[in-house]
Amino acid sequence: MLMQSAQSNGPCHIVITGGAGFLGVRLARTLLAQGQLSLAGAPPASIARITLVDRAAPPADLMADARVSVLTGDLNELLEKKDAVVPVIAGDTAIVFHLAAAVSGECEADFDLGMRSNFAATLALLEACRALKTRPVVVFASSLAVFGDAPGQALPSAIEDNTLPTPQSSYGIQKFIGEQLVADYARKGFIQGRNVRLMTVSVRPGTPNGAASSFLSGMIREPLAGVRAVCPVAPDTPVALSSPARTVQGLICAAEASDQAWGPRTGLNLPALTTTPGEMAAALERVAGTAATALIDWTPDPAIRGIVKTWPARIHAARACGLGLLPEESFDDIVQEYIRENPYAVKLPIR
Repeated sequence: MLMQSAQSNGPCHIVITGGAGFLGVRLARTLLAQGQLSLAGAPPASIARITLVDRAAPPADLMADARVSVLTGDLNELLEKKDAVVPVIAGDTAIVFHLAAAVSGECEADFDLGMRSNFAATLALLEACRALKTRPVVVFASSLAVFGDAPGQALPSAIEDNTLPTPQSSYGIQKFIGEQLVADYARKGFIQGRNVRLMTVSVRPGTPNGAASSFLSGMIREPLAGVRAVCPVAPDTPVALSSPARTVQGLICAAEASDQAWGPRTGLNLPALTTTPGEMAAALERVAGTAATALIDWTPDPAIRGIVKTWPARIHAARACGLGLLPEESFDDIVQEYIRENPYAVKLPIR
């Protein structure tokens, strides 16, 4: 017996795990502003409800929106409550954006935390979606950390859509496991799966997190706020970045693309801007002068360098480009975007 598709149920209910985090909040605001979503190639449906699931509450503007519901707590524990009055995955759930995760630095420091947050929670979430028997769309936020420069198996000069993942961290391995779970649940017809490999997002507003890549936002965000920042890798270290806006655009595109347009169940690499911390600092100086770059301390951290140096820096994202997704043209554009969107966080004079 064929499963019914959740996308045929009219106004859609969206679930965002990690919904109070930086990307979850931005995604929710973007979806609420556009007011509708085309699920997996179907005609646009109005957004009836967005459920934000996280350990913390989202910002006040989202809490005040009548279309927003909030579930706070540990995702594993919330999913374990089979008789919950308000389940994480309700019967009318049409799409799940699974963003919740323990980040790279945390997973290296605490293996059990990573396995619980990134493996067990993903499996439990997929089982909840399977139980609906409606084939909801599941967009899984994976990472470029599924690629790594392995001893005896060096990465190619650029990552292509068919490059073999070779993760070199617990976080990268857990994300790749998640991709394979989503792919198999999609193959079996339990869900419509979309694996999206996110690049390092810069510039993130707010406070630093436990990711090994956190400095790639901090070295811009903190100096603009008049605060010292540390760059733990060499200025000429190549990195692959994407802005917050382009990242959210990629997540929404994954939800809306038809099966035919999306293509293989394997992970889709989002486009990336290849740059270096030195070039990022130069872009910062063009915007805020030497007063900003003087606040960057170039202090090597072997542990961070050891993680970052295994990540790919050049991405040829042909599949993503075919869906209309493109990288930024320069890091200057990313810095300007951050300043426009976060004027309250900028304390230095801008040129």
